Amino acid sequence: MPTFTHEWLFRSIVEQTQFAVIFSDRDGVIQFWNAGAEAMFGYTATEAVGQSLDMIVPERQRARHWEGYHKVMASGITKYGREMLAVPAMRKDGARISVEFAIVLLRAPSGEMLRAVTSCMMAAAEAAKGAPGTFGSQARSNCQAHLRKAAGPPG
Repeated sequence: MPTFTHEWLFRSIVEQTQFAVIFSDRDGVIQFWNAGAEAMFGYTATEAVGQSLDMIVPERQRARHWEGYHKVMASGITKYGREMLAVPAMRKDGARISVEFAIVLLRAPSGEMLRAVTSCMMAAAEAAKGAPGTFGSQARSNCQAHLRKAAGPPG
């Protein structure tokens, strides 16, 4: 069996997952945009990287979004590392969609807050389709369980 470096493995998983993974800096400028984000929002990575998160946040929600974003950046604390947050979002074609996401806060080796990787972002409407036990409800449960495990014990 071939061996793989952790770097290659992690990069491959993040780049190829069906879930959107978006990394934005302290100012809310997108620095990373994976294939899942391309599929969900309709923007290519080339179009998204270097742009503000405003491109996916509906105008009516922007003030509230930035208030929360800056509070998290200043405090380094978010409850959405363990819980999913459901919000409206906007696709390139102007369509409004519902998404659920969690935040992974990253710090530089110096301790400086870099920001969040928005992870496991999925269309809530897709996850809610069907009764319990269907693919959608199972995907949502799996995603939430993964985030709780990745976040570690409370405290």
